[in-house]
Amino acid sequence: MQINDKKAIFGWTMYDWANSAFATTIMAGFFPIFFKQFWSVGADTTLSTARLGLANSAAGILVALCAPVLGAIADKGSSKKKFLLFFAFIGIVMTLALYMVSKGNWPMAVLLYVFATVGFSGGNIFYDALITGIASEKKLDFISALGFSLGYLGGGILFAVNVWMTLSPATFGFAGAGEAVRFAFLTVGIWWAVFSIPLMLFVREPAATEAKSEVNVIKAGFSQLRETFQEIRYLKTIFLFLVAYWLYIDGVNTVIRMAVDYGISIGFKSNDLIVALLITQFVGFPSAIGFGYFGGKLGAKKAIFVAIAVYLFVSIWAAFMNSSTEFYVLAIIVGLVQGGIQALSRSFFARIIPHDKSAEYFGFYNMVGKFAAVIGPVFMGGVGLMVRHMGYSSNMASRISITSISLFFIVGGVLLFFVNEERGKEDLKYLSEGSD
Repeated sequence: MQINDKKAIFGWTMYDWANSAFATTIMAGFFPIFFKQFWSVGADTTLSTARLGLANSAAGILVALCAPVLGAIADKGSSKKKFLLFFAFIGIVMTLALYMVSKGNWPMAVLLYVFATVGFSGGNIFYDALITGIASEKKLDFISALGFSLGYLGGGILFAVNVWMTLSPATFGFAGAGEAVRFAFLTVGIWWAVFSIPLMLFVREPAATEAKSEVNVIKAGFSQLRETFQEIRYLKTIFLFLVAYWLYIDGVNTVIRMAVDYGISIGFKSNDLIVALLITQFVGFPSAIGFGYFGGKLGAKKAIFVAIAVYLFVSIWAAFMNSSTEFYVLAIIVGLVQGGIQALSRSFFARIIPHDKSAEYFGFYNMVGKFAAVIGPVFMGGVGLMVRHMGYSSNMASRISITSISLFFIVGGVLLFFVNEERGKEDLKYLSEGSD
């Protein structure tokens, strides 16, 4: 057992440090800008936004369809770590390959980005599931938040170096900002690979209770998946939380993935948007830890409500922004709660699921998150296209589209109100007694 073991916690949290470079430099930062200005050069801003939304959605669908099945197989074969490293390898290779995509070749950029995102998101299913084997219930909130906080710091440090490269390319020997951005894709892949090593070395999972061939492990995984679908009628708390999570995390993911694109669409300079992302990263580092402590004192559910309220405010205020200063303030506000809502959602869910099926249940958890990533960007892009078709300017269409995301926070918050953690634990106890 490695519950609360310092080396195991270090190895587990360092993977967040490793792969968050992809979330910051690629997903939130340079890819949307490079996609719009280099790979989609000459296209209408509304059209390029729709393309980017579809790319994010395609990646979400691929992961969502596979997540529960892979999770069940990983549980039966005690292979969460192997699955994590497999997906990480895919993400790293596809990220490195972005360096080679030529100007105007947006289809190839989309293809590599989709598979890189599949690697990133798929790995997170098994990364999340490993937390039940390294953290006691008392420390779930803190360790989950620590992972996110190190992710903000690690991703932020590399992102800051990459931004420096693009703002001063001659200092690093680059001919221009475009070459610097392409090189940044290489740095993300290398960073992701190197800092995944502590997880490989220090995080273990219990061996399977009985030796099984690969074919039998797969069969057992599908059998477990069928059992879970039968069990779910007894686990109403889990079901209700997943629906609520689906909606409010949809809004969070859409803000993360589309914020830079939105800023460009309403006329902000790329450099201002990059600075805002850096602000979010470095505000997010201490805030995620603080939110974990806050959740431990107030309760995870109440702390999530606070974060949802902040996001609701942000989604409405964003439509009225007219200056980069306002965007910076918004970045600070988002940084205060972004890591917190993700960390506490993960630790809350870990409390109400069977730990011997953690990968499968986190497969459902991530499936919900990925389907949310499908709907949010497409919904935002679709609203923008519809408003544009009605004769409004691209600027107005973009502003209305960002406000539409507030619906996800409102409905998700209402459903979360009815989620009862204690009832969820009672459901698990009843289920466990029934299976004995």
